[in-house]
Amino acid sequence: MIRWLYRGVLALFGLLVLLSVVGAIYQSVETRSDARAFPEPGRLVDAGGIRLQINCTGSGSPTVVLESGLGDISIEWDQVQKGISKFSRVCSYDRAGYGSSDPGPMPRTSARIANELHVLLQNAGEIPPFVIVGHSFGGYDVRVFNGQYPDRVTGMVLVDSPQEDQYQLLPKAWDSISLALLKHFKSQAMWAPLYVDTGLARLQLRAQGIYPGDYLYLQSKYLKARASELEEIQISAEQARAAGNLGEKPLVVLTAGGEPDAILANGLSEEDNRKFQRIWIDDLQMRLTRLSTRGTRIIVQGSGHNIPRERPDAIVDAVRDVVADARNTR
Repeated sequence: MIRWLYRGVLALFGLLVLLSVVGAIYQSVETRSDARAFPEPGRLVDAGGIRLQINCTGSGSPTVVLESGLGDISIEWDQVQKGISKFSRVCSYDRAGYGSSDPGPMPRTSARIANELHVLLQNAGEIPPFVIVGHSFGGYDVRVFNGQYPDRVTGMVLVDSPQEDQYQLLPKAWDSISLALLKHFKSQAMWAPLYVDTGLARLQLRAQGIYPGDYLYLQSKYLKARASELEEIQISAEQARAAGNLGEKPLVVLTAGGEPDAILANGLSEEDNRKFQRIWIDDLQMRLTRLSTRGTRIIVQGSGHNIPRERPDAIVDAVRDVVADARNTR
């Protein structure tokens, strides 16, 4: 009896291993098929032992560098990049772990990200000075980049970016939402090798009638990088604080004037939501504006937090102004 039980367990284990292998092959084949059908624009360039995907278009100086928000890959800048490329050179890229880029060393902090971006731009042959644009979490990254390489930056645009004092000033309910989101991201990252790499996530989506066209998001490396960035976000915030201000460099701060991000609004009471909006718009965003003696704040009406998707024209116009300013001061 024990022998038959042992054989049954062994057979079940063998079946699970076989299914895992078949699922992993299925995931790999389908991902490569998606990559051929929907190739991500740009090329892979060495960034110090890892390869990062970078896509540069247009011509003219200064070159504009686009830094994505938490969880966003470079194609989120598509409409923004098209607009900027009409009057200057512009580059978008995928941080380590995102999109077509290789996974990078952990933890994923703004200091590490800024260093990798510096090496990437050098090896890609992009010539400074740069106008750097940071959306959301990317705002920390570009501020740290400016602190590390001030001679390479001639202007900045911050797109509904966080400010480091927010962790003390925003409603306490916001902390609970942030912790819940972090727990969700970490859980996805932990189970990614089983759920994503064996093809289970792709099969589930297809069973639900959803074609997993966003194959770049359906990757373990992406889920792990995203979770690490969020887990280390307060460290990145302090790195941004330590990076200091911009002096007299032109700065435009774009603030969403529409409805707040659904993830942030979910779980906030009506009173907390109003308080969140008031502190974010009237206090935190103005603190960012004061990073430069030439800082300007613009409220982007008709857009929530995802301004690159909802109001790309507002970013293009802000970049145009900063680029023109940089050209005039040479």
